[in-house]
Amino acid sequence: MYVVTLLADPKAPNLDRVTVEALRDAWGGGGVRWLNYGIAAEFPLQALPANRWEVWEGLQGIGIDSLIQPAEGRRKRMLLADMDSTMIQQECIDELADVAGVGARVKEITARAMNGELDFEGALTERVGLLKGLPETVIRQVIDERLTFMPGGAELLRTMKANGAYCALVSGGFTAFTGYVAQALGFDENRANVLLIEDGRLTGVPSRPILGREAKVQAFHEISARLGLRPEEVMAVGDGANDLGMLHLAGAGVALHAKPAVAAQCDIRINHGDLTALLYMQGYAAEDFS
Repeated sequence: MYVVTLLADPKAPNLDRVTVEALRDAWGGGGVRWLNYGIAAEFPLQALPANRWEVWEGLQGIGIDSLIQPAEGRRKRMLLADMDSTMIQQECIDELADVAGVGARVKEITARAMNGELDFEGALTERVGLLKGLPETVIRQVIDERLTFMPGGAELLRTMKANGAYCALVSGGFTAFTGYVAQALGFDENRANVLLIEDGRLTGVPSRPILGREAKVQAFHEISARLGLRPEEVMAVGDGANDLGMLHLAGAGVALHAKPAVAAQCDIRINHGDLTALLYMQGYAAEDFS
């Protein structure tokens, strides 16, 4: 048994009864359950439809995300989340570079690395090198003036934790930012790279070892083993190529507003919804949110 979930952008709640019921009827699904009218609905399905991706493409054209999961075990006991462009709306290293006057160059490298065109470790080393000499006070400046949270993140953390889930933030970014984000949103732990500072200025050299794709996979295994959780009990979310390892390991690996090359390798793709989509896909209705 499977469950089909249909999701709209909460800022443009255009999911209507006709669309949901037409798809349900075409696929021979069961009764529709509205999780939040205009934004999220679901229905059960006996088997995976052969045209699921053609339907997905068509719904994308009208601003609707669709996903299909096994009905059993949808509610996850752990959330493993990327930070940049996932829990927050920025890439922290790009914001630091913008302040340093090398924003365009660093943004280009970031985009290529997140799309899987560049080796993550080499790309990070090059970008950090361009920040050499920046005063450490710029970190607080970026936090105060530039960082904004992805909509739905606070509800996601509160609701999953209220239902017993463990939440870990694992980033290829920097602890100077993950510490702030983790505390603000309520993550149980956070892992990231360290920006090295000497005499109040960034050294331009990243700490070793660099936390990239394999370190996220390692975190997945270490934390789930420590908690006694099976991979299928974990939800992972990210947007970049360095997230693919953990996304493929998780019972639910969510490509959130991901780079095209990343989304193409994932079965769960959220392009229009916000982070509350991760609650709806677990079967939480809006009134269940904490």
